[in-house]
Amino acid sequence: MDGEVEADAYARADFSDSNRWYVEQLVREFPADLRRVVDLGCGPAEIAVRLARAAPAAHITAVDGSAAMLRIARESIRAAGVDTRIALHQGRIPDPALPDHGFDVVLSKDMLHHLPDPQVLWREARRLVRPGGAVYVMDLVRPDSPLEAHEIVERVAAEADPVLKTDFYNSLCAAFTVDEVRAQLRAAGLPLEAEQVSERHMRIKGRLRDG
Repeated sequence: MDGEVEADAYARADFSDSNRWYVEQLVREFPADLRRVVDLGCGPAEIAVRLARAAPAAHITAVDGSAAMLRIARESIRAAGVDTRIALHQGRIPDPALPDHGFDVVLSKDMLHHLPDPQVLWREARRLVRPGGAVYVMDLVRPDSPLEAHEIVERVAAEADPVLKTDFYNSLCAAFTVDEVRAQLRAAGLPLEAEQVSERHMRIKGRLRDG
């Protein structure tokens, strides 16, 4: 989503159901931790805006590698009136500009499947979160076949921009299974729980006691 066309198509898409659920569950499960938060792969910052509204004590660093996406995010944050509590940061993980153990919560939604090496996210989560802090990740689940991926796209996003539909299909095919993510977590030595929470989403969550 580095280009203007792709970023605009993504920003126009309606991910409100999964974004609302993600933020509601985060606030319910980790209410006392929502102070210093980093959102990796923030996109147009809908998660950051929703969280800023739901958790008044939260100060959020929203990170994305796309200047085009951050332009849209900046406009959304300003329009929502939460620009004093959300700081945008352009960068790709691993990003040494982000402080070691500098955050109470590390968030990421729908970024894991974009990474050539998923361990980059898990290593960065360990580095960024304070001891005892929380990690809260949501991502797509790979369907059993390309045909099933096509069926999901047509069922969920039949009227969407063709650019977005193509990206959605490719993302479903590039996503991991829950078992694959559990194996990633074991390899990373992270005591996080991975579970499927909808037809096409999984959630990975937990605390890192040793940071």
